[in-house]
Amino acid sequence: MSVLGLASSRTAAAIVVVLGLVLSLGVVCNGGKTSSFVRRVEKTVDMPLDSDVFKVPPGFNAPQQVHITQGDQLGAAVIVSWVTVDEPGSSTVLYWSANSKKKKANGKITTYKFYNYTSGYIHHTTVRNLKFNTKYYYVVGIGHTERKFWFITPPEVGPDATYTFGLIGEPMTQIRHYSLRIKPPEGTRRLFVGDLSYADHYPNHDNVRWDTWGRFIERSVAYQPWIWTAGNHEIDFAPEIGETKPFKPYSHRYHVPYESSGSTSPFWYSIKRASSYIIALSSYSAYGTYIPQYTWLQEELPKVNRSEAPWLIVLMHSPWYNSYNYHYMEGETMRVMYEPWFVKYKVDVVFAGHVHAYERSERVSNVAYNIVNGICKPVKDQSAPVYITIGDGGNIEGLATNMTEPQLDYSAYREASFGHATFDIKNRTHAYYSWHRNQDGYAVKADSIWFFNRFYHPVDDSTTAEP
Repeated sequence: MSVLGLASSRTAAAIVVVLGLVLSLGVVCNGGKTSSFVRRVEKTVDMPLDSDVFKVPPGFNAPQQVHITQGDQLGAAVIVSWVTVDEPGSSTVLYWSANSKKKKANGKITTYKFYNYTSGYIHHTTVRNLKFNTKYYYVVGIGHTERKFWFITPPEVGPDATYTFGLIGEPMTQIRHYSLRIKPPEGTRRLFVGDLSYADHYPNHDNVRWDTWGRFIERSVAYQPWIWTAGNHEIDFAPEIGETKPFKPYSHRYHVPYESSGSTSPFWYSIKRASSYIIALSSYSAYGTYIPQYTWLQEELPKVNRSEAPWLIVLMHSPWYNSYNYHYMEGETMRVMYEPWFVKYKVDVVFAGHVHAYERSERVSNVAYNIVNGICKPVKDQSAPVYITIGDGGNIEGLATNMTEPQLDYSAYREASFGHATFDIKNRTHAYYSWHRNQDGYAVKADSIWFFNRFYHPVDDSTTAEP
């Protein structure tokens, strides 16, 4: 090769390198903060099934796995659920408030079979016409072994009703820590973003794990209503053992008030609570154009009256914005379908799970792309929600620790640790959010932000994590 030819080749190579650097600078931008905290790596092991946290309550046909959730769209009803094993027994709930007469509500019983497992008698009873902001006591197990619990109803729906939500996902190890820290009225409602028992982790989807899980969480969910979102570990689709109906154990055990919001399925629905409007979506049900979930959400979002319930919150399992290398872009097709609506209707915040770590995004959107224009990079957008991944409750699969580098510019804060959060609504304009890592049983506030409501106070609330 001639000297001139060699020089030309080197020049061309240099141009390619420089061009590559320029292009890479245009595509990749450093984001917010990645926590320097490193959780000690420990082997994930099951708690023994004879552990006291799984203990069956004493007494003949004693109700177990007691749990409650909101029973209508406004918060004036509660669904009480429990399991009996010796015989069906009564589905009556006896309930009362201070200085009031005792009342009764009657429910229904269901059972199911899954491979070689037969469930106990699963009771679901809806207690209606409750007074707002009132403490109620209730008793189940009428006629056999009675057990007594209590709950507090929310304030009446209104723009300045204060309320605190507890948040956690994938909660296999954090229930004790959560229940000790977040007691009513501080965390009077829990938002749950999917993956309950992990029964599908065991041979033949061992449904005994649904029973032990139900007894494990009873200490919280018998007193604090949880709003349920289905995750991938609730699918329980196992054709190799003859189980072809998705969500069978979950849908028999955990009822939600989906019909009150006009939904045709318990996997997507809405409720109002205090000053919030909460929409739960299903990452693992069909969501394409014209099908039921799509049609319902398309009709639901215009119904949201922000002057009545200003805080618009969405729950789902698979995150749309995720800078970990676990489950990366699994939520992308759903994001493409629904994100323009989230921006149009100014959703305040989206909570998701699935990734076993913590992350909070800036307000970003990626809705301009139309295949041919090449505009496919998320941009800051004050009409968009903040996306929070909180699948860090603790589980048999362990932490997600492998992150994309450098940190993507839409990512405000991320940390590979277990923890839980609270979303504390102060009024129609402000809410305070904080995430607490849990190391060896101690809660440490690691991330926090003031939210400014997108309807009443839509100013820029972008921020990195507080130190």
